[in-house]
Amino acid sequence: MPIRPILSFPDPRLRLTAAPVLRFDADLRALADDLLETMRAAPGIGITAPHIGVLSRLVVLELAPGEVRTYVNPELDQVSRETIRHTEGSVSMPGVTDELERHARIRVRYQDLDGKERNEEADGLLSVCHQHEIDQLDGIFWIDRLSRLKRDRLIVRYNKLRRA
Repeated sequence: MPIRPILSFPDPRLRLTAAPVLRFDADLRALADDLLETMRAAPGIGITAPHIGVLSRLVVLELAPGEVRTYVNPELDQVSRETIRHTEGSVSMPGVTDELERHARIRVRYQDLDGKERNEEADGLLSVCHQHEIDQLDGIFWIDRLSRLKRDRLIVRYNKLRRA
């Protein structure tokens, strides 16, 4: 379970759409294990295969220590009209965060590591994480959801942190 290098913003690969996972095998499990170790080392609470340059629709979340959740080919199935605001960031852009508005409740359809179809309803932080990571799988980097002014200011802050 090696820790893999994480792509750093503005790497153009972070803007690519991930392909569906078709093979549910030992390689997929190994990739999920690598993602978990890489996310913990970052540190973070969520990571996708594209964060490490693998364009596959695979997400690993760990919102509480030891509560690892793995999602293969996740899709939003339903979303609420109600929204919440939450502070977000990325393992690909460490050190900067900003508040985004997301759906308060969602239902996500996905497969587990064995390929079995599953559904999950989520609210709060879990809902935000699903939306954030599914955006990443679709090539939408989280700062794309900010106003242009906020996004530009955040990029300036991030670039200053990188130079320091």
